[in-house]
Amino acid sequence: MTLTLAMFMLPAALTMPVAQAAEPPPGDDPFYAAPADLASHPNGAVLGTRTIPVLGLPIPVAAWQLRYRTTDSEEHPQLDVTTVLVPPVPWSGPRPVLSYQVPENSLDTRCAPSVTLRGGSDTDMTRIMQDAPFIGEALRRGWAVVVSDYEGPQSRLFDGVTSGRGVLDGIRAARSFPPAGIDAASPIGAFGYSSGAFATLWATQLRREYAPDVRFVGTSAGGIPTDIPTMAQLADGAEGAILILLGLARNEPASRLADLLNDEGRRALRAAGTSSCGADMAQKYSDIHVDDFATVPNLLAHPAFRNAARPNELGRTTPDTPLYLYHSVTDEKIPVAGYTALVDTYCAQGATLTAIHSLFPTHIGAAAGEALGGLNFLADRFAGTPQSPGCVVR
Repeated sequence: MTLTLAMFMLPAALTMPVAQAAEPPPGDDPFYAAPADLASHPNGAVLGTRTIPVLGLPIPVAAWQLRYRTTDSEEHPQLDVTTVLVPPVPWSGPRPVLSYQVPENSLDTRCAPSVTLRGGSDTDMTRIMQDAPFIGEALRRGWAVVVSDYEGPQSRLFDGVTSGRGVLDGIRAARSFPPAGIDAASPIGAFGYSSGAFATLWATQLRREYAPDVRFVGTSAGGIPTDIPTMAQLADGAEGAILILLGLARNEPASRLADLLNDEGRRALRAAGTSSCGADMAQKYSDIHVDDFATVPNLLAHPAFRNAARPNELGRTTPDTPLYLYHSVTDEKIPVAGYTALVDTYCAQGATLTAIHSLFPTHIGAAAGEALGGLNFLADRFAGTPQSPGCVVR
């Protein structure tokens, strides 16, 4: 009864300004500061812990935040934070663990899930509100939930390797934290939508080479960002295109994409780390096109932009875990053609997957309409029900 109440309280709490105002942003919070000996610790090592009230409210769910070491795409050690939620539901045997990747469309750590989940001040709280019912459903089922800040301390949007490694090491950290009651015997599933799906699938692709000790029994992902240049072109004139441009310019200096920014673009890039939550960008750059920030025409088709996007595209490696993927055929943010191509690539590489071309309209519609199918797929994997090899596409 108390957990059912908590599930309903999660989304409602996100509208309460009192709960959102007390916590400092990561730049002012010593918990996010990397220790001087960070590089000496192994990936996934827990370097500090704290308990939190979820959303700043007395919800009956045990919640901790863990600082942990990971390695970014440039092979630099970095400190990430993960939030571990455990429901007061008895479980016979190893408790399942759901690695839940919240969509984080930002270049600013104020928008990280660890901030919003503890009730921090954030102009983009609607991102968590969309996920709260599904996190609540996972907790209702008795699963532990791990929500990592996979973009890391520089909020590296659409950095595939950094995101995937952040997810994997967040699981390692949670698994080595005794109070959570999960360990190496706990089955692990991964779930994410939109930019959360991007991180989820990158983690699934990287698992074998980077974290062979982390084994997923299944992965569910929807609204999957693919063909980043086409996605940016579709979003041009909205904050999404500017987020992608500034993120790739900052993340991929070797592409020389930043050299093609004009004065306004360079000012936006310098400010990105402190004013680039999605909601900030929507207010600040409404009706701004990418070429308004560029010294060359048609920047989104320029080789520098494509070179920055290319190493972060999904599909380079075949996931070795059963997949459940879904995408609206009328997705207005991420064209379904890229999803279909990714499914074809995974199937040609021998993946085991179920792929849904969803009839739920729009990007947000498929997020709400298909999530239960994704959670049920993972519930079957947690229960030990085998998935038949091969591809089922519908």
